[in-house]
Amino acid sequence: MKKAAKPLSFLFLVALLIVSQLTSHTSVQAAEQGKKSLIIYQNVPQAEPSIENGKITLQALYVYDDGRFELADSDGLSWKSTNKNIASITDDGTATFTGKNGRTFIEVSDGDFKDRITLNHKPEKSTDKKGKPDFIPSVMKSSGEKYDILSHAMENMTIKEKVGQMLMPDFRTWDGQNVTEMLPEIDELVKEYALGGVILFRENVVTTEQTAQLVADYQAAAEKYGLLLTIDQEGGIVTRLQSGTDMPGNMALGATRSAEITKDVGQAIGEELAALGINMNLSPVMDVNNNPDNPVIGVRSFGEDPQLVADLGIAYTKGLQSTGVAATAKHFPGHGDTAVDSHLGLPEVPHDIERLKEVELYPFQKAMEAGIDAVMTAHVTFPNIDDTKVTSKKDGTEIALPATLSEKVLTGLMREEMGYEGVIITDALNMNAIADHFGPVDAAIRAVKAGSDIVLMPVGLEEVAHGLYEAVDTGEITIDNIEDSVERILTLKIKRGIIKDSNPQPIEDKIVRAHEIVGSEAHKQVEKTASEKAVTMVKNDASLPLSANNGDKLVVVGNTYAESLYNSVEAKHSNTELITASGPLSSSQLESLQGAKAIIVGTYTYNVSGRSSNSSQMQMVNQIVEHADVPVIGVGIRNPYDLMAYPDIDAYFAQYGFRSSSFDATAGAIFGEINPTGKLPVSIPDTNGTTLYEFGHGLSY
Repeated sequence: MKKAAKPLSFLFLVALLIVSQLTSHTSVQAAEQGKKSLIIYQNVPQAEPSIENGKITLQALYVYDDGRFELADSDGLSWKSTNKNIASITDDGTATFTGKNGRTFIEVSDGDFKDRITLNHKPEKSTDKKGKPDFIPSVMKSSGEKYDILSHAMENMTIKEKVGQMLMPDFRTWDGQNVTEMLPEIDELVKEYALGGVILFRENVVTTEQTAQLVADYQAAAEKYGLLLTIDQEGGIVTRLQSGTDMPGNMALGATRSAEITKDVGQAIGEELAALGINMNLSPVMDVNNNPDNPVIGVRSFGEDPQLVADLGIAYTKGLQSTGVAATAKHFPGHGDTAVDSHLGLPEVPHDIERLKEVELYPFQKAMEAGIDAVMTAHVTFPNIDDTKVTSKKDGTEIALPATLSEKVLTGLMREEMGYEGVIITDALNMNAIADHFGPVDAAIRAVKAGSDIVLMPVGLEEVAHGLYEAVDTGEITIDNIEDSVERILTLKIKRGIIKDSNPQPIEDKIVRAHEIVGSEAHKQVEKTASEKAVTMVKNDASLPLSANNGDKLVVVGNTYAESLYNSVEAKHSNTELITASGPLSSSQLESLQGAKAIIVGTYTYNVSGRSSNSSQMQMVNQIVEHADVPVIGVGIRNPYDLMAYPDIDAYFAQYGFRSSSFDATAGAIFGEINPTGKLPVSIPDTNGTTLYEFGHGLSY
C-alpha cells in the first residue's frame, strides 16, 4: 500500500524544529563560554575610527557576561559588505573604499552573533559655492546598549579589580637582578592584584627582541583587561629603549622652532613603542624651564616661553598619539621654576594664580584642549593654590602639601577650573619628595582622594593595595571616587585599543615587525634632521667655521662625553687629538696644545655647582682661554647655560644633549658643513643675573 505524502506544513515544522535545536545547541555553547555579544570595536562610543588612504581595519570584540571584552579571533569570523560598489571587505576586516559615492553596511558574524557598521562616501559640506565638493569616506556607528561595554565592565568588576586598574608598579629589578623576562612571581602579582598597568625602565628594555617578548608576556599575564605598558621615552637625556632611536630631547626641539620636526620626532618615538607593544608614554614634558638653576627639568623642557612649550608640546603629542600610543603631559602644575630636584627633596613654586595661568599652567591648558590622553602630577608645593600644612613623618616638621596629594590642585584646579576629563597619573610615589614625608599607604590614599586616577610606583604593592581596599571599606575613599577613576582608565584603554586579544599575533611575527621599525633608517633620518636643526651657534668671534680640508692640528679637551665629541670631530678632521681632563690642565697637557690651529672644549653640567666658575671643570676652560693664542671653541654638551662660566670664550655651541647625533651635528657646524640655524629656547644670564644672550638668539654663517 502506498504511503500518503507528508503535507508541506509538517515538513516545514520538522525543519523548523531541527533548526531550533541546532540554534539552541550553538547558543548553549556560546552561553557556556560566557559570551554576551559580538560587536564591531569601532561601534563602541569611546573608539575613534581611523580611515587612512581610503582604508579602515575593522575589529570585532566579544563581550562576556563577567564584564570583560576581548578581540575576537579573525579565523572564526566572516565579514560582508552589502554594497561592494562603495567598499569591499577582506577576511581580516579591512574595508577599502572604491571612491564611488553612497553607503554600505559592513557585517560581521561568527555564526552565533553578528553586528554591523555603516560606511559612507559622501560629499563634504563646503562654503565654496563655485568649487566642487570633496567626497570623503566616513564611519557611522551603530547605537544601542550593547555597545556600552564600559558600563558593563564596571558593573561586573569587584573592588579589588577596580583598585587594581589604578595601580601601576615597576618591576625594575627582582632579587637584585634586572627584570628582562617575565618571572613567575611577577606574573602572579599581575593576576593577584588585577593590575591595570606596569611601568618599564631602561633595565627592562635591553634589545628589541627581548623587549617585545617581555611586553607580550605582561599582556598575557593580565586576565580580563589589557595592561597599560608605560615608559618614559621622552628623547634626549631621558631615553629608556636601549635598541631604539636616540631622538634629541625637548630643548633641542625648542631650538629648532619647528612644530613639523617635533611632530615627526613624537611620531617616530610612538612608532617604535607601538612596534614593541608599549602603549603609553610618560611624555612630553610641558614644564616651562624659566629657572636656569633647575636641576631636574632643564633640557627636558622645550624652553622658557610658555607659547613655545605649548606649541611644540602639542605637536609632539599629535605625532605620538597618531601611532596609537597614549601621551602624558608632565609635571602639572609645573616643575620648571624650581631649584630643588623632587627626587631628592620637596620644591616650592611661590607664584600667585594669575602668574601661574600665564606661565606654568598655560601649556597644560593648551594640551588639555588639544586632547592629550593623560597628565602627570608634580611633587611640588604651590602655596598660592593650596596652603594646607601637614606633619612630615620624616622629622615631625610642618610642611606644605605637594600638588600630587592636593585635592585643590588636582580636582579644584585641573578638573573643575581647567576642565580636564582625561587620566591623571601621579609622578612616582617612591621619590623622596613624597616617600620622606608620607607613609606608602598614606601617600596612595591621599593621591586618590585628591583626584589621581593612577598611582605610579607605589612603595610596597601589597601594602598599598590592601590599604586602598580598607580605605574604600571604611569610606575614607568613596566608591564613586574609585569608579570615576576606573571609568577614565578604561575609556583610555578602549580609545587606544588596549584590549585583550583572544588570539594574539605570534611573538615571532611581532619581533620581525619590531626589528623593521625600531631604530629604522627612516627614524635615524628624523633624528639627524632634528639634531642638525637644533645645534645653536651662540657666539662666534670670527673663528668659525674651521677648515676640514687641511692638515692643521686640532685638539679636543674635556671629560664627560669628551670622547664622543672627539669622535665626531675626528671623523671630519683626522689630525685631531684628545686631552681628557676634569680640572685645570697639567703643564704637559698645556704643552700638548702647542701647534694647534684651534681648541675645542666640551663641558657637561646638570646643576648650579657644575657651572660655577669655581668648579674644576670651568677652571680648566678659563685656564685654556687665558693660555691659548688660538681660537677656543666651547660646546655646551647638555645645558646651554655653561657659557655663564666662561663668557670670554671665542665661540660657543649649544647642542642640548649627549646622543651621538647631537655631537655629529655640532661637528658639522664647526666645520661649516651645516649652517647652524638653532635659536636659544632659553635666555642665558651672567652670574649677576644680567642677560648675556636673549631667548631666540642664534647665529648663522
